[in-house]
Amino acid sequence: MKIFHTADWHLGKLVQGVYMTEDQRYILQQFIAYIDAEQPDVIIIAGDLYDRSIPKVEAVNLLDDVLAEIVLKRKIPVIAISGNHDSPTRVEFGSKLMRDAGLYLAGEMHADLQPVVLEDEHGEVHFHLIPYAEPEIVRHVLGQDDIKTCDEAMAATIAHIQQHMQEGVRHVAIAHAFVTPYGEPEENTSESERPLVIGGSEYVNAKHFAPFHYTALGHLHKAHKVLNDTIRYAGSPLKYSKSEMHHQKGFYIVDLQKDGTVYAEKRELKPRYDLRAVEGKMEEILRHAESDDYVFITLTDEVPVMNAMEQARTVYKNALHIERKTLEVAASTEQEIVAREQLDDFSLFQAFYRQMAKQEPSPLMEELFQEALNELLAEERKR
Repeated sequence: MKIFHTADWHLGKLVQGVYMTEDQRYILQQFIAYIDAEQPDVIIIAGDLYDRSIPKVEAVNLLDDVLAEIVLKRKIPVIAISGNHDSPTRVEFGSKLMRDAGLYLAGEMHADLQPVVLEDEHGEVHFHLIPYAEPEIVRHVLGQDDIKTCDEAMAATIAHIQQHMQEGVRHVAIAHAFVTPYGEPEENTSESERPLVIGGSEYVNAKHFAPFHYTALGHLHKAHKVLNDTIRYAGSPLKYSKSEMHHQKGFYIVDLQKDGTVYAEKRELKPRYDLRAVEGKMEEILRHAESDDYVFITLTDEVPVMNAMEQARTVYKNALHIERKTLEVAASTEQEIVAREQLDDFSLFQAFYRQMAKQEPSPLMEELFQEALNELLAEERKR
């Protein structure tokens, strides 16, 4: 069976005040061209179809257009789950009506995790859909009071699935989580992707996916394998932050053999405009060749530059951000200078508290903030 594994479309994404919808339309048209060339048996979208729980109309229309092209016109099944940016109820809406057309959607976590069953010339392939859900939701759905972390939630979910897994067929898992080889902490591959939980462990051990012949993951924006070749992140189809500028974006073509052996090959997607960083003095930048690329500009001028963005946009009309390079750092304090927009919510709270109260927040204060923020994120996903 030939499978296309993609994820993290983040339709409606806003990058430095610029909506990426037309860039997303461009890249998804390229994705459809690959579908026509390769003729896959099924498409997997491993979460974060949208960038927010209440997406813009343009984002909803784009997803509708793309799914209609794949499912209705080309008669190729699509299997998609919700990610942490999606509203589970919105993704789930109409799923029963759409199944007969070949569109399989899993937005909410259910105790009855029935697989999607497709067939090729070698027999059945069972696709197990594991949409993103906070540990407390999994704890409630499965009735297991000891579930506290994302790792425990995933372990319990897969153990629940295993109780009903049919022998002698091939099994594919689709999940949205922060999976690392042994459940150890790792840096996120993109500063544009928010943490799954605040103040707790979001990391999931890859060993939990051992029962599956292939695991299609979403959440991290850089394509890579985890622990072995059968557990992979497809990454996002576009660059959504400066931290992603060196990523090679695309998707995986997964060839699932009769005996369950997997061969995965990456296909790259070429964006309408690249996203990259430029550094130098303004007089040097003004001599660059004109470009439509999205750029983050760092000026090295030692004196102030008047109307810096206006000048830069005579060369880079889609410049997203401009900043002065910090030439000196106070050696006595060895302080690290971090752009405020790069701080996560918890770090912003700590910085704000230090500035206002002139002291560090207490452990109790930090715990209360973490609880409140987690509740807010969970409530946002329900909208």
